[in-house]
Amino acid sequence: MMRPIRSGPRLATFVVRTSYPFPPMRHLLLFLILLLSAPVSAQPTPPDTRMLLPVPVQANWGKSRFAVKSDFTWQVFTPTQTPETQAADSAVTEAVERLVLPTLLPGKAGTPSRRRASPLPTAALVLQYGRPGNLLTVGDDESYTLRVTPMGVALNANTHLGILRGLATLRQLAQPTKQGLSVLPEVDVVDTPRFPWRGLLIDAARHFMPVAVVKRNLDGMWATKLNVLHWHLSDDQGFRVESKLFPRLHQVGGQGQFYTQRQIREVVRYAGRRGIRVIPELDMPGHATAWLAAYPRLASNDSVYGVSTRWGVLNIAMDPTRETTYSFVDSLLSEVTPLFPDPYFHIGGDENDGRQWRRNPRIVAYMKQNGFVTDKGLPDKHALQAYYNQRVLAMLVRYKKQLVGWDEILGPGLPTSAVIQSWRGKKGLYDAAKAGHQALLSNGYYIDLNLSAASHYSPDPLPQDAPLTPEQQKLILGGEATMWAEFADSVIVDSRIWPRAAAVAERLWSAGTVRNVPDMYRRLALFSPQLETLGLQHRKAPAQLLRQLAGSPAAVPPLRTLAEVLEPVKEYKRHFQGFKYTTQTPLNRLVDAAPAESDVARTFGQLVDSVLVPANGRSAAAFQRHLKTLRAQLQLWKNNDALVQPTLQQNPLLKEYAPLSTNLKTAAALALERLTLLEKGQVPPPATPAAALKQLEALKAPAGQAELAVLPHLRRLVEAK
Repeated sequence: MMRPIRSGPRLATFVVRTSYPFPPMRHLLLFLILLLSAPVSAQPTPPDTRMLLPVPVQANWGKSRFAVKSDFTWQVFTPTQTPETQAADSAVTEAVERLVLPTLLPGKAGTPSRRRASPLPTAALVLQYGRPGNLLTVGDDESYTLRVTPMGVALNANTHLGILRGLATLRQLAQPTKQGLSVLPEVDVVDTPRFPWRGLLIDAARHFMPVAVVKRNLDGMWATKLNVLHWHLSDDQGFRVESKLFPRLHQVGGQGQFYTQRQIREVVRYAGRRGIRVIPELDMPGHATAWLAAYPRLASNDSVYGVSTRWGVLNIAMDPTRETTYSFVDSLLSEVTPLFPDPYFHIGGDENDGRQWRRNPRIVAYMKQNGFVTDKGLPDKHALQAYYNQRVLAMLVRYKKQLVGWDEILGPGLPTSAVIQSWRGKKGLYDAAKAGHQALLSNGYYIDLNLSAASHYSPDPLPQDAPLTPEQQKLILGGEATMWAEFADSVIVDSRIWPRAAAVAERLWSAGTVRNVPDMYRRLALFSPQLETLGLQHRKAPAQLLRQLAGSPAAVPPLRTLAEVLEPVKEYKRHFQGFKYTTQTPLNRLVDAAPAESDVARTFGQLVDSVLVPANGRSAAAFQRHLKTLRAQLQLWKNNDALVQPTLQQNPLLKEYAPLSTNLKTAAALALERLTLLEKGQVPPPATPAAALKQLEALKAPAGQAELAVLPHLRRLVEAK
């Protein structure tokens, strides 16, 4: 395997190679090196980020711009045509025509593409790369340079993968004009990723995600330079891959919702044309209830299972002591692995506590006979699972695959060829690297937990204080954002992924020194509407659900005012608040329409911070302006309760949220009292803040698995001295 590249950018030599098979153009190409390559310093300074996300290694901005015209043209220079080059060229062409041109020519929908075949660089957009990139080699070159001048745009890269990354940057630069076209700011960009593995896990087992959903999220991944789709295809609640050898897997285990082999190949092809690898996960030996429902002979006991309709860790596992289990898995892998050309294959391996094995006398006897025991002679489930992992790893090696598993599989005797994905913490990541394994970080990137983008922006797979040697650091491949789907169906899943996944994408692409959280949020707000133009429904779907809940157009604004300051309860609390969820529970309540992170609440918090700045650190005019804005917002929340309560009381799906509206009114009234004193420069009586804070504390109780996201900011305002 090639050693992954994660150091500084390639210098100007990667703009054009003199070995390109364009003999008639040699002098022209040498000229292009001087004309198009951006100057690069050995120690690039932090770039002016503008609208770019992820932040590139270097961006030097000019003062002019390039105006896109209606007769916009583009052309690609590639090496001598081979089947590989033709495939790469086709991918670049598709990215330009489907993903970039609609943004450069927003008012010219349906305009025919004007690709030029001239041997001279005469088009407005000139793309040039040296060779087809190899998706099957982790760490293949994704670097690029992008130059925008008043005369045109030049995008250069060693590989077509770099061109695809540069096109995502180019798309972000486009600024629409009133004439229905766009302008691009003058800029020189030099860029390369920090980590070679930048992934997004999409869970299609808990809630099935149709192909269209997967594809539009692949487009979002392309836009953020994520390059690995981790496709979670089996779990206790579903087996989603068509198997012609074992059809009950998808017929019974998939309950009619599965991907045909043709659809899988189409998704893999679609992803590849966006420079994205697809890595399947078939979870085993735990999280396998759907397998056992289809083929009971795989079970560790005599029970007959149905596909699970409930969530949680069921501790149901395959029997790792029967040779028939291994022959079944081997046959299945022989069928499934050819569907996924990527060299990596994920076997899960998580959350199996071994209770079924310890309760089965036959399995316990097997463990003792084979030495799978602790120092005290007790059955050791870790040893038995390690044996299972090694058997499956040997199968994957025969099928030319490299095993990936969650950090529970790490242990003595596991070959270093296995890749460890750490979800439980940094310790598992570092332990894996110290033991010689390549490793990935997902801890901190669980976007299904409804935490803030800032909380996902902070964790770093390789911080400066990582307790690893330089050689061990090279084993840290990157990380993955994980979107588990217990509480996200195909309708609202986009809103649970985007735009927060873009914060993880930046952490994995950009330099470790890029850590300005307010600037990240500023750019996230600019980027979110761009995602919509790719077909993502992270804003559209919740808005539609809100309209359905409101019942009438007049009821929508008050309901929206409440919903936009709500967030689902965090982490795994939604499982434990009195509402029994199953796989059949509709996700159509206000908690499902509420944002994972409230932009309104966060913006309000910024305003609160601005008025709490000491007087000697602020301007009087700005202070008064912010006070006025705060008062208007608080008054809106206070008055909204009377407007929204009739809607909440009339709809059974909304009635449970009535206390949150009342609480918002009460909290806003308390904050208004404190704001009045701030405006007058007065300090409240000593007992007043304590009483108000006690009231605010009582308002924290969630309802309908949602909570008021604005309360922490109101608390800071009330307790201000």
